[in-house]
Amino acid sequence: MKRLRQLHLYLGVFFTPLLLFFIGTGWFQTVDHDRLKSPGEAETWTQKLRVVHTDQIYPETGAIRQGGSPKLFQTLVVVMSVALILTTVLGLVLAFRFSRSLWPVVLSLVLGILAPVLVLWAGQHR
Repeated sequence: MKRLRQLHLYLGVFFTPLLLFFIGTGWFQTVDHDRLKSPGEAETWTQKLRVVHTDQIYPETGAIRQGGSPKLFQTLVVVMSVALILTTVLGLVLAFRFSRSLWPVVLSLVLGILAPVLVLWAGQHR
């Protein structure tokens, strides 16, 4: 169990900056509906960060003309996604394993599943 906690710690800390980046740029995309037609249209720093989020390239005219490839960054994002899923499951295992009382953990998990479903359902029935 000690190794699982260490794995959870190190993966979580390693991917925190990239995860925060994707959370922030995804949040911005959710509330700002000004979509760019191409990465070359990005002028502000927030638009450029959004292009990194959606197209996995930093929008510089030279990089676009030279055919820059997003494959390396996409690989990092896939590894981050797998690690995030793994650390989330590990966190859930640790929560169930080391909680003195299981009912708050179970209640939190059930509410965490139901809340998004109910909010999406409510939004569809307005």
